Amino acid sequence: MYFDYAATSPMRKEAIDVYIEAALHFPGNTSSPHDEGTKANLLLQRCREQIAKKAGVPADGIYFTGSGTEGNILAILSMARNRKGMHVITSMAEHTSVHSAMTLLESEGFEVTKLPMNENGVISIGEVLAAIRPDTVLISIQHINPEIGTIQPVEKISSLAKKHGILFHTDCVQSFGKVDITRIEADAMTFSAHKIGGPKGCGAIYLSPHCLITPVFPGLTHEKGVRGGTVDTPAIAAFVEASQFAIDLKRLSYLRNLLKKELNGTLCKWIEADETEQFPGVIGMCIPGIEGQLVMLALNAKDIRISTGSACDTSAAAGTKAAIAMGLSIDEARQFFRISLGYGTTEEEVLELARSLAHVATEAAMI
Repeated sequence: MYFDYAATSPMRKEAIDVYIEAALHFPGNTSSPHDEGTKANLLLQRCREQIAKKAGVPADGIYFTGSGTEGNILAILSMARNRKGMHVITSMAEHTSVHSAMTLLESEGFEVTKLPMNENGVISIGEVLAAIRPDTVLISIQHINPEIGTIQPVEKISSLAKKHGILFHTDCVQSFGKVDITRIEADAMTFSAHKIGGPKGCGAIYLSPHCLITPVFPGLTHEKGVRGGTVDTPAIAAFVEASQFAIDLKRLSYLRNLLKKELNGTLCKWIEADETEQFPGVIGMCIPGIEGQLVMLALNAKDIRISTGSACDTSAAAGTKAAIAMGLSIDEARQFFRISLGYGTTEEEVLELARSLAHVATEAAMI
């Protein structure tokens, strides 16, 4: 029973079929001038147009990458380094790749402001506004938090950034292909294939054609110099195929509410926002008195797969950044675990998950 879609989703059969077909019939390097290369490049451009359409952005701003991590780093560094100011705003709960890019910028003399989240796991517009300085060049705030599923007010933040002449990047790895992102007027966005049933090792970024950028690695030729390496055409074709399947948000909401109903009265504590600010497919939870890693191991023994961060080092724990950003203590953060639902999740699986969690919670209450 798989409840770790936020980490990665099983690849859709349709995407696998497209990958095989593209690998068989489009073997050329997209940069090669011969017929096979031209044919592969035509497929690549069609894929670029499809991803752009899904994101609601111009196709000439789409660049394919090897992952969402690479995309975040390339987008942030290439945009921040091209501006005169030396101040960047982000949040405490961003993906590790965003924090990595910020750490590198700090080593180059940039100042980085990392904003907390409120008790509901949402970034305050007022705090973003208060953090803006005359030398602020970039704001990078995720769309959907990968740990607790809260939806950040990126449309308002984007408008605020534009009003102050600041570039805005948003990590849409957890939202692309799941919710509508076409209304986000960002200068840069990041996407990933394997979160929606596509292949691992494939992603994309959008960089507005209206923004001047400084490539992280000068002199490269693929993807207009933004990213080096031979383009993985079959993976990109499979990415596009996976993106064509709509996520049934009503079904995910039903499954989420079913789990909540079944766990009502137990020690299980939900970490979430109001319904309007919450993506239903990602569930942050804790059981007071028991570390999240122990919950994960107990469920794993029952063939139920959930996610959690390491109990040994909360600063590196994937499941604790959001909890810390919300003001929870380190001990409370260590109790965190994540459940994430996807296109293959069944009602029967959710009921079994609820029974198992209730059992763990009952045992915790007896300790």
